[in-house]
Amino acid sequence: MDSDMSMHASYAFKHTCWGILLLFLAGGVADCSVVVTVSGPHVAKVGSNVTLNVFITGATRPTIVWAMGDIPVVTWTLGSSSPPDILDPGGVLSIERDGSLSFHNVLLNYSATYTIRVVELGVGSNTSTFTLRVFDDIRNVSVSTEPVKAVEGASTLTLTYSSLQGEATEVKWFFNGAEIKNGAHYVISGNRLMIRGPTRNDTGRYTLVLKNPFSSETVHKNISVHYGPERPVLEVHPPKAFFVSGDSVMLSCHADGDPSPIASWVFGGLTLPAQAGMLNLTSIQSSQSGVYICVMLNNETGDQLEKSVTIQVYERPSGDPMCSVTGVNGNQDLQYRCQWAGGTPEAQLSFPVLNATSSGSGDFNLTRKPSQDLNGKEVTCVASHPFLQRNCSVTARGPADFQPLVSSMVDADKKLVITIACASTSLPVATVTWSKGNQILTSGGRYQISSNTTLLFILDFHLNSTELGTYTCNAVNILGNQTNDVSVLGPTVSDLGLFPNQEGTMVTLTWETPRTSVITGFEVQMMGPSLLPSPGGRQRRKRATNEFGTIQEKPSSARSTNISGLDPKATYRFRVIPTAGATRGQPSKELRAGPGGGLSGPAIAGIAAGIPCGILLILIIIALIILCVVWRRKRRQTRYPVSRAVEKVVATQPNLNTPHTLLTGGLKTSAGPPDYSVHLASERSSTLPSVVSPPPVRMATTV
Repeated sequence: MDSDMSMHASYAFKHTCWGILLLFLAGGVADCSVVVTVSGPHVAKVGSNVTLNVFITGATRPTIVWAMGDIPVVTWTLGSSSPPDILDPGGVLSIERDGSLSFHNVLLNYSATYTIRVVELGVGSNTSTFTLRVFDDIRNVSVSTEPVKAVEGASTLTLTYSSLQGEATEVKWFFNGAEIKNGAHYVISGNRLMIRGPTRNDTGRYTLVLKNPFSSETVHKNISVHYGPERPVLEVHPPKAFFVSGDSVMLSCHADGDPSPIASWVFGGLTLPAQAGMLNLTSIQSSQSGVYICVMLNNETGDQLEKSVTIQVYERPSGDPMCSVTGVNGNQDLQYRCQWAGGTPEAQLSFPVLNATSSGSGDFNLTRKPSQDLNGKEVTCVASHPFLQRNCSVTARGPADFQPLVSSMVDADKKLVITIACASTSLPVATVTWSKGNQILTSGGRYQISSNTTLLFILDFHLNSTELGTYTCNAVNILGNQTNDVSVLGPTVSDLGLFPNQEGTMVTLTWETPRTSVITGFEVQMMGPSLLPSPGGRQRRKRATNEFGTIQEKPSSARSTNISGLDPKATYRFRVIPTAGATRGQPSKELRAGPGGGLSGPAIAGIAAGIPCGILLILIIIALIILCVVWRRKRRQTRYPVSRAVEKVVATQPNLNTPHTLLTGGLKTSAGPPDYSVHLASERSSTLPSVVSPPPVRMATTV
């Protein structure tokens, strides 16, 4: 079949070449005596049949060449009995007896300018062109905007349409029912409508109308050009220079914008509950003195504006004083701090245990050299106000003993990331340094250290001897240090427990892992019959398997799971495999659920593997026995070699189907004569003489 296609393609190619040659030979000779006209529809719908009718005068048996663009597609001599040469992979084109070109189930890609050239040697030639456009129904039209959210002040807003089917010959855009024309504000080009410098006045309904000779489609798109917020307007009721503790105050904030901006009030970094920009402060206290910020946010554009107002409240200090201690001067000194915000006047603060004569107001700091006397010693701040007196205490201490923790995760690039945490109770907060062996680890590259230094992140962690092992964290503050070694282990399950229910239809697995093991998940595996289908299910149970298969996947935080649907009469085995990314750790020990003992999983697997091996061995033994018997029988038979002269005579016998009975010792007579072609091939260097078939000859040679 491929050969026929190849011959046909070659034949078509040769005839096409002859047609093109004829065109070139007569290309420059246009004879007015040959007249060619083409008529037919200039537009067609996909799937329809179209014919470009040809009328030729002045020629009787011309050669016709139809070209699609610059490519000849049909060549034929009018009235010829030979089939036309058609180069049309789509199988759409055919030529009529009068030279007309027909399209059957025309496709979109047949839109083109078609040229017919008529050549008759000795008469002349002429050409004619015809343009055909193929259209499909316009369907699935959608309009999108760029940017997606129209914002006032942007350079442009572009509406673009697309359709999954059909080409439009007429495109019109409308805004709120009025047709849009090209101008300084609107630019229509191809499938786009561009709005220059969109403003809030461009908010409205846009309509797109697409048409072609066979269909039309209308699509609407509502566009909102967002703007604002405008500058917020703040009001304070009642308007006062300051307020006394217990007064009530109302703050309001509003601004223009589309959509309407959302107002929120922020005080001291915290967002306060408000309604429609109104903030009510009832029974105001001195702690509420300060700057109130109104934030106006446009949710669509993300733009926001702020405006603030300061509220002063005079009253006694609120709450209690706060004490703290930190390391200063390069972590060489201890700084004790006492704070009691608010109050009019401010409260007086002091540390009598450290210095009986020094004091401050509102926020007081006192620096001391570190010593073991201060390690674990409670230091009290005395806070005095005309209305009341309060105290606060703080205790500086070196790092206490701690237990490091290891956690693991897989990042977006499917790479393993582990985190080692070394957090010690200390004040001032200890700084942690990290090392592995003699290498000091710093933040950079694959090693990242948190800002408070208590966390070490190792990116793209590999489970090999180079990266597994012991990491050291050393927590240091001005009063001491504490060192701990962290032995990072690969994915490991240290213990596994199994607890069946009373009916034997469900088991609970529990497992434990080392605290420093790198684990991102667990695979719960089972060997045995498939789990029973849920009640009402129609699935049939599969036969028991002799291999473990994963039935559940659990996150790294899981330490137990329930497995239901067990057959109480069947035996199951369970195990858990820890994973770290794409790496599996060693499986846990195997636990059995079900009645009785029976063969173990490895024993069953061994028997299953041994059965086919045993069958194969038996077959080999039987084959060897048969071969031995045949060989012994052949040895007892007398062999009679055939002379070469007899071979030649036999080879020339005209009837090879006649049974041969020359030798009875080791030759089979029922299957026809033996094959002597091996001998004849080397001996037939010349033509053999004709030989009359002799009677059968019996020859034997005793060896």
